[in-house]
Amino acid sequence: MSTFGDQAKSKMTVAIEHLKEKLKAIRTGRANPGMVETVTVDVYGSQMRVKDLASITTPESRQLLITPFDMNNKAAIAKGIEKANLGFMPIVDGNVIRIKIPQMDERMREEMKKVCHKEGEDCKIVIRNHRRDANEHVRKQKKDGTVSEDEMKRCEKEIQDLTDKFCKEADDLVSKKEKEVSTI
Repeated sequence: MSTFGDQAKSKMTVAIEHLKEKLKAIRTGRANPGMVETVTVDVYGSQMRVKDLASITTPESRQLLITPFDMNNKAAIAKGIEKANLGFMPIVDGNVIRIKIPQMDERMREEMKKVCHKEGEDCKIVIRNHRRDANEHVRKQKKDGTVSEDEMKRCEKEIQDLTDKFCKEADDLVSKKEKEVSTI
């Protein structure tokens, strides 16, 4: 693989990883720690993510259990989750925070599918932008005389193959998540 292909591949891999993180936060019919992991909470004079402040588990299919590492932060964590407007209310119960995940209706499922689709399209746009940048870089090298015509064509094909592979991976991730959202 050429250096152009390596650079494009690493940037496209980052885009896919970002998509995975975004999809993890999308609500499904089941409780999932990813739903609240990235919620930011104002503690210790700064903004921190819930996953950095507490352990998040799913004792039941429709319940999240958040156990703060520092019990003094439980009210701040509950308030942060409430402010995030995710559609559920945290309940401080002793030293833990419980969140009951309500049943999703059909309208909500369709809305979540649209969000999944939008995230997938955004990821593919980023991948295509990386393809454009890599191709421009190869063409500039050709113009400067450091790369031959054949080498340029080979690199462009390699970059297009990577683009196709990563766009398909994004589509697969989105369809898997949409199926998960549709499952009752």
